[in-house]
Amino acid sequence: MKLRKVTAASAAVLALAVTATACGSDDKDSSSSSGGGDKKITIGIKFDQPGIGQKTPQGYSGFDVDVATYVAKQLGYKADQIEWKESKSADRETMLQRGDVDFIAASYSITPERQAKVDFAGPYLLAHQDVLVRANDKSIKAPSDLNSKKLCSVTGSTSAQNVKDKLAPKANLQKYPTYSACLNGLQNKAIDALTTDDSILAGYAAQANFKGKLKLGGFKMTNENYGIGVKKGSDLKAKINTALEKMVSDGAWKTAVEKNFGPANYKNEPAPKIGDIKQ
Repeated sequence: MKLRKVTAASAAVLALAVTATACGSDDKDSSSSSGGGDKKITIGIKFDQPGIGQKTPQGYSGFDVDVATYVAKQLGYKADQIEWKESKSADRETMLQRGDVDFIAASYSITPERQAKVDFAGPYLLAHQDVLVRANDKSIKAPSDLNSKKLCSVTGSTSAQNVKDKLAPKANLQKYPTYSACLNGLQNKAIDALTTDDSILAGYAAQANFKGKLKLGGFKMTNENYGIGVKKGSDLKAKINTALEKMVSDGAWKTAVEKNFGPANYKNEPAPKIGDIKQ
């Protein structure tokens, strides 16, 4: 009698274990068949650049967001499997080196200094450095007119330093943490000009609350080759390059350009060839 009780109890425990294991197996299979389950990819973008990368109450928008989403899809991730992280200019290399993100698409210009720290896929857009000024300001007609002017860019960006080093050595350089902060300074006349890539400036100028108040200088002061940053030695570089080539060939790149830059009448350059970095 005692032996029967132990056997029955053991059988009950065994049955529960088998049931639990079966349930766990079903959940895993279901997760895998649903397109990756809880698989995630973490991507760095800008949160404050209209037309490029912007966080809004409705979600994330901009050309870099569209490019990153397309690339992620080619890597096997759906839109809801993407975790977006803000990548400020001064933090990008550190975020990649530390493994905080898988890749960064954040108006990230390829430079020799950055290439020493991280790898780049692309380029996927050729922009040019320009300035944004108040629409009624007629004193800035050429880069040299920035001498003695208060010139703003963000910490970690190369734009303002390029102007000071090569074009307007007497410019009064002002470094703010974000482009939005520079924009506020431009509005309240704390600064005279905001300098960065024309693609970024066009996004700001196209916003409804700034129409007619701001204008681009129209100076093509530098070539800015946007690349997608990855950790040094990452095998993602080759995979992302393949995805970028497909994005151009199937027309998705052109669609993203027209969607994000069209409203500002931005005159974009043709899609660059992978590895073709314009000096």
